[in-house]
Amino acid sequence: MTDSLLKYTGGLVGLIVLVLDIIAIFEILQSARPVVHKLLWALLIICFPLLGLILYFLLSRRRDYGLYSALP
Repeated sequence: MTDSLLKYTGGLVGLIVLVLDIIAIFEILQSARPVVHKLLWALLIICFPLLGLILYFLLSRRRDYGLYSALP
């Protein structure tokens, strides 16, 4: 019972990381960053999915690149 539960848990965690990686890459592509910065962030997330995702959300200064808009 616990073996099958662990098997499904790993797949679920992998799926969550994949979805978050895709969201982060779309966010990077839509930002006003220079092209080189977009490429480097995207490569980091593709090469190191979990670590790249964590670093992106902690260090990317998303507010500086117009990803947030003020409320009217």
